[in-house]
Amino acid sequence: MQSTMMNVPLTTAAILRHGSRVHPTARVRTMQPDGSVKVGTFADVARRSAQLAHALRDCGVTGDERVATLMWNNQEHVEAYCAVPSMGAVLHTLNPRLTPEQLIYIANHADDRVVIVDGTLAPLLGAVLPHLAGVRTVVVTGAVDLAPLQREGLNVVAYEEFIAGRPETFDWPELDEFSAAAMCYTSGTTGNPKGVAYSHRSTYLHSMAACAADGLSVTGDDAILAIVPMFHANAWGLVYAALIAGADLVMPDRFLQAEPLVRLIASERPTIAGAVPTIWNDVLHYLEANPGSDISSLGLVACGGSAVPLHLMQIFQEKYGVQIVQAWGMTETSPLAAIARPPASVSEEEHWTLRASQGRPVAGVELRLVDDEGNEVPHDGESVGEIQVRGPWITGAYVGGEETDKFDNGWLRTGDVGRMDDRSFITLTDRTKDVIKSGGEWISSVELELLLAGHPAVLEATVIGVPDEKWQERPLAVIVTREGADVTPSQLRDFLDGKVAKWWLPERWCFVPEVPKTSVGKFDKKVLRAQHAAGALTVVDI
Repeated sequence: MQSTMMNVPLTTAAILRHGSRVHPTARVRTMQPDGSVKVGTFADVARRSAQLAHALRDCGVTGDERVATLMWNNQEHVEAYCAVPSMGAVLHTLNPRLTPEQLIYIANHADDRVVIVDGTLAPLLGAVLPHLAGVRTVVVTGAVDLAPLQREGLNVVAYEEFIAGRPETFDWPELDEFSAAAMCYTSGTTGNPKGVAYSHRSTYLHSMAACAADGLSVTGDDAILAIVPMFHANAWGLVYAALIAGADLVMPDRFLQAEPLVRLIASERPTIAGAVPTIWNDVLHYLEANPGSDISSLGLVACGGSAVPLHLMQIFQEKYGVQIVQAWGMTETSPLAAIARPPASVSEEEHWTLRASQGRPVAGVELRLVDDEGNEVPHDGESVGEIQVRGPWITGAYVGGEETDKFDNGWLRTGDVGRMDDRSFITLTDRTKDVIKSGGEWISSVELELLLAGHPAVLEATVIGVPDEKWQERPLAVIVTREGADVTPSQLRDFLDGKVAKWWLPERWCFVPEVPKTSVGKFDKKVLRAQHAAGALTVVDI
């Protein structure tokens, strides 16, 4: 029997129409350099998105050409999120924290034709622009001198001039929901960054999952503080989720330090936020140094990108009434794949154990564990394997067909190693490339890091494997201490004693002012391993 349901494509244009028609007065609130907040409505966004689409058409974007953005989190970026994919082009968010060489590689690999750039990032773009072979138009937001960007054969124009006088409605085309809507590139911790193309359908379904009660439970009564950059896996879907639910968007622009963020929370009263753990660690440090700061409006904070220390979640909840919920995913998973929401029926001890996990898959996503021989391992909470994932918003290939070995008969091999219990809660123990093999046995760098981060003197902790003549590899703990704190390797080792097997305890320790991080805020262990190999780290043996 055939279905009689209407075949209505799931597209970003459908999201935009819904947001502007059903929730026209919902707001996009963007922090300005002087601390004030610029306010626009979803109706304003729809009008200006139409104008942007007309302008892009007139400069030659007629099909699925790539339109890149090199921007912070603000209303103009939201407009690009709406206009570019809805007109049939492909939105490609560029990460300003990448090296110039990586930016050049990514923009050329994607064949970007237009770049919309924030005025504050114009010098960065100007430095790489001569090497971007396909770019024909540069659109600059904010007040900036356009002259340094001018090149022969290149159209450089201010954003407001670009859209001025254009019609405020656009006949959004009927698109194939499986066609590409947006592109993001992985952070490139190993080799060149790899491109992931999100379809309209995957974007729509992922946004619905974010809104669901077992996702982020977004409603029209919420205001979402999107700290996670819009160039990082499409801001975790928060922009489109807000348009679907009618939630306000609170945008910090480029002001991602703890002080302006806390000030923004106090003034704009967001209820939901999303950011990596390092941001919340900095916010906690600021709150402790500035008693009386008000973040009481926050009900739920989605935190991902790396494992969230248990003590960080407990302090925020017990002292500030803010629930940090750990989510797990990656660029290849759009990114939401799992979220740590324990059942209400569990004990308090089990509640925190499950909160410290990476959660269980949201509806639409399937996970499995696979051993080195490709066999599925049981979900018993003990057996360890590589996590593989599939679902309607999980990539099935990289742009250009690179690294086909990352895919296993319709499953994405994540490179994450962990265990899963009988309720499908997953706990990561490491990345395949970061697991430490000592004397033939495995040591989890992630578990050591999370325990060390719980010491009151430790601000950041990461652990890498380093060569050892006897045991092949041993753990090296790299520590950043809190300001004014004093702690020795022996004290930290004693702190770990009894919490892990004795042979896990590191003999090698290193104290640094800052742990190197990737462009999306993760600890960059590749850099640390290179520094250790070059003898650039001062290592204490105990």
